[in-house]
Amino acid sequence: MFCLMDNHVHLLLETPDTNLSRFMQSLETGYTVYHNLRHSSVGHLFQGRYKAKLVQGDDYLLKLSRYVHLNPVFVARMKARPIDERIKNLHEYRWSSYRSYIGVDKELDYVVYGPVLAQMGGRKRQRKRLYREFVEGGLAESDEHLMEVMGKSPHAIGGADFLAWARDLYQQLTDKEEVPEDIAFRQEARRLPAGEVIAEVCRHLGIGESVLRERRRNSLVRPAAARMLSTYAGLTNRAIARILGLSSAGTVTYQLRTAMSSAAMKNGQIKTLALELNRKLAELTTDQST
Repeated sequence: MFCLMDNHVHLLLETPDTNLSRFMQSLETGYTVYHNLRHSSVGHLFQGRYKAKLVQGDDYLLKLSRYVHLNPVFVARMKARPIDERIKNLHEYRWSSYRSYIGVDKELDYVVYGPVLAQMGGRKRQRKRLYREFVEGGLAESDEHLMEVMGKSPHAIGGADFLAWARDLYQQLTDKEEVPEDIAFRQEARRLPAGEVIAEVCRHLGIGESVLRERRRNSLVRPAAARMLSTYAGLTNRAIARILGLSSAGTVTYQLRTAMSSAAMKNGQIKTLALELNRKLAELTTDQST
């Protein structure tokens, strides 16, 4: 289940293999690569690490699903509007899984509908209608209990015992770490070594490292290397300039713009090469953080 908003996204996920961190890193990295290539931009797309909470039981799961799907009409500009207008906007909102949950759109192959719809009871063919009534009934009055529970813990959503268990488990995990700082901070700070990024760039381009320091007119070699060092090694423009033998950080900015120029992205061979290089470096970044 999902709902994309202007500046954030809500995902309701089940992770039987306890691999949420790896999945989210792959998802965020993959989408960042896609977005940057499509919009000729560079650098990070998301601010900080994602936030995740454990959810206790089916009752909380069902109420949370309603909260997720009602997000588009909970924003300030919508709250004062009549309920029928908010329902109309909810049905027209295409950036969530709600339309497919209530049968307006066909089901999406990457969404599993059964666990939530099964909570509605009744016959299977009635469940989408019952779910729509349940969700849209939440527009008449807010679920104050759910809102209160969601604010009680940074780790979980559920009853008092469940929240205490999640708090104790989190403390046990952090106590095992050698440095008593936040786990999320350390994961967010991990980057590939610059040498590893350079080696991968040279391998994909079929060149030696010395070529990266050569000035060649209309060449995308140094722009490509600059972009990868910025994205996957997290280097400043000044550090990139030193590695590539460029005169200044301002020159790196120019190289980054060249790498993402519309002319470069219209060249099919260059675009394919960029996608392959991004995919490989994204995999290396994911492997390093697990």
